[in-house]
Amino acid sequence: MSFTVENVEFYMLVIVRISAFLAVAPFYSITNVPRKLKVGLATFLGIMMISMIDYTPLKYNGVIGYGLLVVKDAIVGLVLGYMASICTYILNFAGQLIDMEIGFSMAQVLDPTTRLQTTVTGNYYSYMVMLLMMVTNMHYYILSAILDSFRLVPVGDVVLKGSLYEIMGQFMSDYFVIGFRIVLPIFAATLVINVVLGILARVAPQMNMFVIGMQLKIFAGLIILFLMVDMLPQVADFIFKEMKNMMSIMMAALASS
Repeated sequence: MSFTVENVEFYMLVIVRISAFLAVAPFYSITNVPRKLKVGLATFLGIMMISMIDYTPLKYNGVIGYGLLVVKDAIVGLVLGYMASICTYILNFAGQLIDMEIGFSMAQVLDPTTRLQTTVTGNYYSYMVMLLMMVTNMHYYILSAILDSFRLVPVGDVVLKGSLYEIMGQFMSDYFVIGFRIVLPIFAATLVINVVLGILARVAPQMNMFVIGMQLKIFAGLIILFLMVDMLPQVADFIFKEMKNMMSIMMAALASS
């Protein structure tokens, strides 16, 4: 490993791509982690990758040309990290839908890992899947994905294609489908409760169905959430498969032809 000006420029692009990835990737982008630690991890991984990839001369004209190379490599890291991170946002989306059905949507809490306002159930799902991510070593796979990107998308040879928008649009449709699949048991239970309350409202109009319905939905929702605990590993596995699939598709789309 030499340290000529050309080599240092090449090595800086490696560190830029890894740093951009760690800034948005799940688990590694937790805001509670000190920034110095993130910078140190990015630098360490960059030095490790420098010894594993071959140096290729960069083709650019002037400072603006090199700046474009920096932006392109940063986009590669951001896209891969964002696609992995957005898969975990499905859990927040599903949690918000669940809390809207059972009456917990007014109880907003601050997620310290993302600094975003989320509901109780969404926060619960996020932490549980994050724990399963650590248990299953999924965070190592996420890290290996950005390291493998240097083999498929060479440094300084990034081609941004229009198919990235199509992939993102397709994923957004899957985003809602997966979220509604997670919420389906709650939807089914609240539908049955609403039907029963509607019948009771016709049979006994003197009863306050609004008050009874709120308490009944909360009680039934908590029971179903308790019963759905056994489904969390399957939900996490489904999220992880979607994460791997989206990162593979994005990496293939970013690979230059």
